[in-house]
Amino acid sequence: MSEKLRQLREQIDKLDDELLKLVNQRAALAQQIGHLKENGVVLRPEREAQVLSRLQKQNSGPLSNAAVAQLFTEVMSQCRALEAPLTVAYLGPQGTFTEAAALKRFGSAIQEQSYATIDEVFRAVASGTAHYGMVPVENSTEGAVGRTLDLLMESPLQICGEVMLPIHQCLLGQHSELSVIKSVYSHPQSFGQCQGWLNTNLPHVARIPVASNAEAARLAAENPHSAAIAGSQAAALFGLKLLVENIEDDASNTTRFLVLGNQQVAPSGKDKTSLVMSAANRPGAVHDLLVPLAKHNVSMTKLESRPARSGLWEYVFYMDIEGHQADVKVAAALDELKKVAAFVKVLGSYPVAV
Repeated sequence: MSEKLRQLREQIDKLDDELLKLVNQRAALAQQIGHLKENGVVLRPEREAQVLSRLQKQNSGPLSNAAVAQLFTEVMSQCRALEAPLTVAYLGPQGTFTEAAALKRFGSAIQEQSYATIDEVFRAVASGTAHYGMVPVENSTEGAVGRTLDLLMESPLQICGEVMLPIHQCLLGQHSELSVIKSVYSHPQSFGQCQGWLNTNLPHVARIPVASNAEAARLAAENPHSAAIAGSQAAALFGLKLLVENIEDDASNTTRFLVLGNQQVAPSGKDKTSLVMSAANRPGAVHDLLVPLAKHNVSMTKLESRPARSGLWEYVFYMDIEGHQADVKVAAALDELKKVAAFVKVLGSYPVAV
């Protein structure tokens, strides 16, 4: 070992000792804060968002801002667990992208609850079986997840946060040769995200839709002449080979997930508000829904229509706007919106995804 290498390693050891001391000091302070919190609420999404935003602004590298967020999310997760165990329900089974989104948002120091359907995740949080839930709401390639939107309108739960997760689909199987593959299992959305690659590379292979990509991997592990489209983490879980990586047609393929909870989140300084509404049955009614936003200089970032299920050809509109519902201009816009809309429900205000 060279003298220079030895000196550098000694410096790292000293820094590690100091980091350990500082992290434990932070954990002790977190415990004290936990004793002072009211109503037993462990998670403060706005506070955690402010912490990550501040650290990223101060970050001078060489770590990327994404790495800083991941590192300190885990630190906060471990510190939060000292206050009380946090239970998070997600659309499972283990190995799905929704689980990955839950771990990205909450860190690893949580109690995971896997559910087979989005409905069950909503019920787990509403009943108090889980503190929070994680569900997909839209994909940049395949669009909105209709069931999540429908349940948001019906449920008393609030949106407490969002996660943007880059989705990299992989082909998993038991054999390295694509020529032996007779069928491919995957979730329908993943088939949609990879149809160009499949048409080119496996044009005559049967595509079998299943409930989740983790289920696809499980089935592929049982059938040597099949493959699965799933995330790379599913390969290790089910003992499969990673045949081809990044087979999604769009390299920027991203899924947005929502955090569901029973609390209203305070302003963080960089927030988003989601709402659902319906227009009165008269000419110009949809235009009238947008006027209060323009009048009060509130920016709309999303507008999505869905069948209202209350009558033939009747629709509701899901909207995301910049700002928190407690902000002066957003509150004013919402007040006017409620006067012109037939129905308005605020689904939650929450920090913009880091």
